[in-house]
Amino acid sequence: MTYAVVTFGCRVNQADSFEIEERLRVRGGVEAPLDEADLVVVNTCTVTGAADQGARNLIRRVSRRNASARIVVTGCYATRGAGELAALPGVVSVMPNAEKDALVDAFWPHHDDEGHCGTPLGPGVMGRTAFPLRVQTGCDERCAFCVIPSTRGASRSTPVGDVLADVERLAASGYKELWIVGVHLGSYGRDLRPAASLVELLRLLDRAPGDVAFRISSLEPMDCSRDIVDLVAESGRFAPHLHLPLQHGSDRILATMRRPYSVAHYRRLVEDIRSRMPHASIGTDIIVGVPGESEADARESERVIASLPLSYLHVFPYSDRPGTEAAAMTPKVSPGTVKRRAARLRDLGARLSSSFVLAQLGTVRPGLTIDDGTTVLTDNFLKVAVSPGLTRNTRVNVRIDEGSPRLVGSVV
Repeated sequence: MTYAVVTFGCRVNQADSFEIEERLRVRGGVEAPLDEADLVVVNTCTVTGAADQGARNLIRRVSRRNASARIVVTGCYATRGAGELAALPGVVSVMPNAEKDALVDAFWPHHDDEGHCGTPLGPGVMGRTAFPLRVQTGCDERCAFCVIPSTRGASRSTPVGDVLADVERLAASGYKELWIVGVHLGSYGRDLRPAASLVELLRLLDRAPGDVAFRISSLEPMDCSRDIVDLVAESGRFAPHLHLPLQHGSDRILATMRRPYSVAHYRRLVEDIRSRMPHASIGTDIIVGVPGESEADARESERVIASLPLSYLHVFPYSDRPGTEAAAMTPKVSPGTVKRRAARLRDLGARLSSSFVLAQLGTVRPGLTIDDGTTVLTDNFLKVAVSPGLTRNTRVNVRIDEGSPRLVGSVV
């Protein structure tokens, strides 16, 4: 039998999809195009209205082109809006996040795969050279705009010993880079008994055997401690790349969003990172159009962001999420205004990215070949085109020679 897995949203969802695909392959499943697969798993996101719409459009498209497919929908949208998804053509089941682990048992002929389940597949599965290793899920924070605590539940951490065992298995399978991911990664270990912490886990990973490096996924600003910055700067095993969601550059709007830090705190953090690691990539998320955001708030946010040592922006137009505090807030910002403000921020993000790239020209960075071997993902999160001849998952040093219209480099 054949299958296809489609993933929307965050790296935690990507990690969940990896696990689903591993179990399908262990049971003899063969990956196939969406138009031909017997089973199509759609792992959804619901962080924005656009994410919901994207999942619905994909499901309708699969149903039209592959009428015999059994479509199973899971993920955060499946948790929040099961009825909406169940009504779509071709959908045979909607499984919320709490039931995601049972999906393969429910929809693939079962046999005794004990001893195989959990054995990771090698680099290249689902088009990924690096492996997203989920160490935490769920969130106990209550940001006014975010629906994820209700779709992922309370914060839950993978025990330290299990994480280290996963790292050992993945390294043995050939992975050379692991992304450490979680919904609220900074809360790692608070629910464990005895309690642990993210920095304790990272220190253990730093000492883990095997030829594997680590990249920390999205980390909330209040959780990025000086100890974590020091470890990334000094270790040599952690990529100099930190994604720290600011969400807005106005303290007034941050308070409205119930974000537990100030712009001044964020500025001190990223400037400290830049001073410790001048070559580091520092990315952020920005939401535009939160209810009550004035033109002055938007302009203040743009001024703040332009003054920060950021390498790239992810810009998200705000959309009401059912059940959140922000959904009841007024006044709403008109769609046209949201679109214009988002466009300005994306233009700003392009300028920040260009400035970061220019600063890297002529430098030599360690990296890993991805895709067909003609692209190197550097430690500081740049994709650099190189000449053919290398295979995927090869460690190299690359000199960045050109930065426009695309990054081009030479392996040295």
